[in-house]
Amino acid sequence: MDENLLKRLMSSDQTAFKVFYEDYIQKAFGLAVGILKDREMAKDAVQETFIRVYRYISMYDAAMPFDPWFYRILHNECMRIAKKEGKTKKNIVWKEELHTEATFDENVEGSELIHAIYSLKDSFRIPIVMKYLHGFSEKEIATIMNLNQNTVKSRLFHARKKLSKHFDRLIKEDLL
Repeated sequence: MDENLLKRLMSSDQTAFKVFYEDYIQKAFGLAVGILKDREMAKDAVQETFIRVYRYISMYDAAMPFDPWFYRILHNECMRIAKKEGKTKKNIVWKEELHTEATFDENVEGSELIHAIYSLKDSFRIPIVMKYLHGFSEKEIATIMNLNQNTVKSRLFHARKKLSKHFDRLIKEDLL
């Protein structure tokens, strides 16, 4: 985040908050959908995240990077909503609903990749979504999810392994 914008945000500048909101809303929503697999719950999580940031921006330590702080609030809010709603919904969110910065080909492999990612357990899916659909580093993911960086690396490794097995099976069955 731009240092000047951050200072204005921390001084409760309404215009700065609007700029911040417009800069972060799409990526925040895409990540929330990736975590919760439900558009309506994701909207609630994002809305509550922005409210929390607005209320608690004075508690933010400007010596630390802003993005991990913001996305940790979003992640925690998603986890709170998921817990409240029970387990994350099992319905698959297709590529046109993701609203991420990532783009996929309009082909079977793209649809199958999304399906495979969203069929992973939360502990594997969320780091994959953060890293490959949103471009977070392993260190940022660890900070956001409050995990050890080696745990994140391990989960990414195992998630890629599971995805590879999924596609190997599809190739053997000649479904791709």
